[in-house]
Order: sequence, then structure tokens, then C-alpha cells
Amino acid sequence: MSGYRYSAVRADGAAVRGSVEAASVHDAAAIVSARGLYPIAVEHDETAVASPVRRASTRAVGTVLRSLASLVEVGVPLHKALQVTARIASGPLGAALARVEARVREGGSLAAGMEAEAGLFGATTLGLVRAGERGVGLAPALTQAADDLDRRAETAARIGSALAYPMILAAVGAVSVAFIVLVIVPRFVGLLADTGAALPPATRLLVAGSDVVRRHALLGAAGLAGVVALATQALLRHRAVWHRWALEAPLLGPLRHGLATARVARTLAALLRVGTPALTALEVARTAAGDEAVAARIARARERVAEGAGLSAALTAAEALTPAALQLAAIGDAAGRLPDLLERAAHLEDALADRRVRTLVALLEPALILAFAAVVAFVAAALLQAMYSLRPGLS
Repeated sequence: MSGYRYSAVRADGAAVRGSVEAASVHDAAAIVSARGLYPIAVEHDETAVASPVRRASTRAVGTVLRSLASLVEVGVPLHKALQVTARIASGPLGAALARVEARVREGGSLAAGMEAEAGLFGATTLGLVRAGERGVGLAPALTQAADDLDRRAETAARIGSALAYPMILAAVGAVSVAFIVLVIVPRFVGLLADTGAALPPATRLLVAGSDVVRRHALLGAAGLAGVVALATQALLRHRAVWHRWALEAPLLGPLRHGLATARVARTLAALLRVGTPALTALEVARTAAGDEAVAARIARARERVAEGAGLSAALTAAEALTPAALQLAAIGDAAGRLPDLLERAAHLEDALADRRVRTLVALLEPALILAFAAVVAFVAAALLQAMYSLRPGLS
């Protein structure tokens, strides 16, 4: 991606200057045209550097958008609202808002300025901001985007808290087993070696395992890291295949489909509520799905809508959402309350996903405890057998 500066004219005749990132000058002109502008000149910017993906917490972005919405709602000019919000934000987020403010002062739109900050503002947020700029109101759109981010952050926090204890348990158990194998067992073996007695089979197996771990721990760790790296690269290269398989998996599939359904339903509800056309809303929802398999189904539903089908009927035909969400969407479509019912479906899927995660965690915790208990029991039994085998000789 390279940087391009452009001069364009809005529909009302006002001159606009700004910058975009694109693969070529033709792509840059297409992006400018897609923003509703009429490009006059597009040229490569030698000083521009492609913006790296910047990380910011979902809650931080939501707080910034809510502050911006409050200032715009009371009549503060957009560039002034951005200046104030940039000062209260911290780190990369504050610097990004300052750059967005500069682009807005040059005549660009807020959505275009936010889009240039690659990876910072999600597709749903950008879609809502564009809808707000097209006449439904920027302040309500920003508020809707902030609400959406807050709900996503709450869902992530619930799942994270549910997984925290198993992760701590796994870490503590692994450290304990490593201490036993690498420290306790070798010292015990040193004591037994002085007696010259034959060791029981279980003890010999424990000693051999401990010796292998101590001798090849670094090599094994390097090999494991290499396998993980290769597996990660393979998953990234074949992401769509992996996502299709995961969506059909017995336990993982329903959880992934439910989480993706919640994201898609909430995105569609937010965009449709502010007057976004169905085709545009589906395209944004496709990018917000977070699952390649579900995104492919959304794309098929979008094709059906483009052919004249109703939104809920197209989603049902493509099996894009879970059955419960599709039923609610059909009811909302028939009653003229599709955004409200989609929002309700998102809440239900979030709650169901939370219960599924907690159920899986409830099964994982005793499994981890039993696994570590089995290792400790084997070590204890092997050491006790060795001690008992020495008793006749000691007497």
C-alpha cells in the first residue's frame, strides 16, 4: 500500500483535499469516488508512509467515540470536537485522532479520516459514521458505534473472566510438574544411586522421563515453538478452510456460529437503524463477522438481496445466522421492526455463548485437575515404591 494525495470536489461544489492509501493511483481514485467525491487530481505522495495497524482497547475507542458524540450533539464543530477528544485520549489513539482532525480540516469526511487509520476503527464503526454523515445524524451514529463497542467489550470481558481460572490453573500445574521432574526427582535419584539397589519399574520410568526432559528440554521447547509457528502460518494461509471446519465441529462450531451471529446481528441492527441500505449493511456485516465461513454466507445473502430478495429471507436461505436469530429476523422483518429484533437476537446469542463458554470451562477445570493429579500421583507412587524396595536392605 502507498500513500496518495488528492484534490476533489464535493457534490455541492466545495473543494476537498486529502490523502488515501491504496495499491495504485487507479485504486486511490476509486476510493475517492466511493466517498462521493469527484477527483480532480490524484498523485503519489512520496512522503506518505502506510499507516501500521494500531492497537487500542475496544473500551478506549468506545469512550472516545462517546465523547466525540457528546460534543457534536451540543453543536461543537467537528474539528474542534476532534481536537478536544484527541487531548483527552492517550497513546496511539490520541495521535490517531489528531491525524483525523487534520484530515477533516483539509476538507475530508470523518469516515475517510478514520478509515486512513488502518486497523484502529472497525468496519462497523466506519459504516455507522458514513451513515451519520449521509444525513441520519453524526451524533446518533457515533453514539450507536460507542454502544456497539461497549457491548463487544463486555462480551470479551465475560469470556476472558471465565477462562482466567483455567489458564492460571494450567500455568501453576505446569510449573509444579516441571519443578518435580527437573528438581525433586534428580535429587532423589542421587540418593538412591548411593545405595546401589535395583529400582522398581515405575521408578525407572520416572527417572528415564526426568532425564529425557532435562537433557532435551531446550530442544523440545524449540521444536514445539517451530510446530506452533508452522501451524499458525498454515492456519493463516488456509483460514477459510479452517473456519469452515471449525464451524462444523461438534462443540466449537455452535460457539463460533453464535459469536459470529451476535456480531453480524448487532452490526446489521445498528446500521439499519440509522438508515443504511441493506446491501451496504450486509457488506459491513460481512467484514465484521470475524469468521470466514460466516462471512461467505453473508456474501451469498447479499447476492440474493441484490437480486431482489428480502433481507431476512436471504439470510435464512444462506443459513448465515443461527436458527434462533433467523426466526427473530423473520418476525422483525414481517413486523417492520427488523433492527430491534436483530438487536434482541444479538443479546440472546451473546448470553448463549457466555453459557457455552462457562460450560466448557466447567468441564475443563476438573480435567486439568485430574491430569495434574495423575502426574503427581504417579511421581509419588514411583518414589514410594523405591523407598519400600530399600527397606529390606536397610534393615
